[in-house]
Amino acid sequence: MNEELITTVMALSLRSPDAGADTVVGTGAETSAAARHRAARLETLLGDPQDPANPHGIAALCAADALGEPPAPTEALLTETGLAAEFVPAECGGRLTRADLLVTALRPLFRRDLALGFGFGITSLFATAPIWAAGSARQRERTADLLLGGGRAAIVYHELAHANAILRGELVAAPNRGGWTLDGRKDVIMNASRAGAWVAYARTAPERGPHSHSVLLMEPGELPSAQVRGLPRVPTTGMRGGLFSGLEFTHCPVPADALVGRRGEGVALALRTFQVNRCLIPGVAVAAADTVLRSAVRAASMGRTGPVPRRWHKPLAGVFADLLACDSMATVALRGLSLLPERAHILAAAVKYVVPDLLRENLEELATVLGAHGYEHGSPQYGSLDKLTRDLPVAGLGHAGTAACHAVIVPHLRSLAERSWFKAEEPPPELFRAGADLPALDYRLLGIAGGQDFLSASLVGSVGRLAGARGVGGQIAVLAGLAEAFTGELRELRTRCAALPAALDPAAVILSDRYALLQAAAAVLGIWEGQDGTDAFLADPAWAVLALSRLAGRLGIAAPELPDSCVAQVLDELVRRYRTGRSYDLDGSGLTH
Repeated sequence: MNEELITTVMALSLRSPDAGADTVVGTGAETSAAARHRAARLETLLGDPQDPANPHGIAALCAADALGEPPAPTEALLTETGLAAEFVPAECGGRLTRADLLVTALRPLFRRDLALGFGFGITSLFATAPIWAAGSARQRERTADLLLGGGRAAIVYHELAHANAILRGELVAAPNRGGWTLDGRKDVIMNASRAGAWVAYARTAPERGPHSHSVLLMEPGELPSAQVRGLPRVPTTGMRGGLFSGLEFTHCPVPADALVGRRGEGVALALRTFQVNRCLIPGVAVAAADTVLRSAVRAASMGRTGPVPRRWHKPLAGVFADLLACDSMATVALRGLSLLPERAHILAAAVKYVVPDLLRENLEELATVLGAHGYEHGSPQYGSLDKLTRDLPVAGLGHAGTAACHAVIVPHLRSLAERSWFKAEEPPPELFRAGADLPALDYRLLGIAGGQDFLSASLVGSVGRLAGARGVGGQIAVLAGLAEAFTGELRELRTRCAALPAALDPAAVILSDRYALLQAAAAVLGIWEGQDGTDAFLADPAWAVLALSRLAGRLGIAAPELPDSCVAQVLDELVRRYRTGRSYDLDGSGLTH
């Protein structure tokens, strides 16, 4: 780009620095730089993932997976380094301040093994979320001590026979004089056999409805062994090294102080806390897909010092653009949990639906580059495709599944069309700015009561700011045209959603799919606009144009013709990051190689 066009792009990119500034509170000593430092340290400790002699490399991790065992040496390393502190709020002695910084700190682990990331600890955060949201001081202290001491917590709600629906749980807790009597069983629970705490969603009222379930925090050592039975391990196709097994309770006495929050608050706690899980899973899954893309670049350029063969330009550049789009959506959702906690739950469902779906498409596209080599299980060069293809669906079980995400979005479509779209105010610009000082994540502030759609408001705002670029020509004009096309889709969606009947309409599911992809487009535009010029590649429109054109294709939206320079620029950055050892996410962090 020439100097004049770069100046135009930057002028369009910057929002007023004072807008919304009074809504942001600093997070104290925790900063983005501190999280990146911890990530860099973990990256170094884990070593070169391609080194076959590295006990924490991909070859060793795949070997443990083939045996169906957790990788003991790597788990020991993670315990020794105190990684579990990332799952404990800072106010309780840990390092958890913001969800987006948690993802930053964890990505070196997930770039190597999605299953290890789940099995070692992130599921402990999912389990303990109700304690951070509503637990007593004693519950919070003991839970923090458990995790900081290297222990784990298991969440007891999965039931495959009931599609993992919490309202159809098979644990029943009846009140007695000393507390509760617990009966029932759950067959598939990660880390049930080695957890120091079980967090159970149990039915405490016979009638169906929002107050039917409660949350119980139980320590296995304090329950009578004769009335708790560990069920056999359940083999899984994906996450083979994950320890999935079950629990059966028979007239098991549970003390009264095991209750988390109030009786009947279980469903509300689930709806509030699950939105954090829904944002975290896509954020770390991007890191896992990063490794597969890196393997594909390696395969395409093997034995060559020159350019990547032309036939691989579009698939490789396209997947890279998709990863940046996925990271944009995940990052905005993760930051939204801190900045707009009362309004983030619909976006959380959208990101959990869109990102895994795009990543699955990307794996199929990368398979064409990797060919049969991509399924060489255990190969440090290519085995990442095989493993992630199997592991990714397991990461989406339960409340995080597609149907559950639709269940969150669909009931709000009509009210969003009537009250929010083209009416809501834009979010503060800090939502899109790397390094912005945001409030700490506070589970107690997370809301589920609807509200305005701030990301669609940002999309409309982006169109207004880009309107003057239509006559500039080049990539910036294409970006403006794409933004207008997505806004036209939002207008059409508003008309169709406003006409939805009060009763559930199957057509609403299709509309929710389109809405979720619009949220992704809005996130890409917001992240691009939020660039301060520090990263020249991200400040340039090429990646955003390519990412948006691919999203437009998925929606069937007529979009401006894509300039050839977009693919070329994105491909150049892809190869540059490969050769200099930088990650394929928005951070572009340094890797061990």
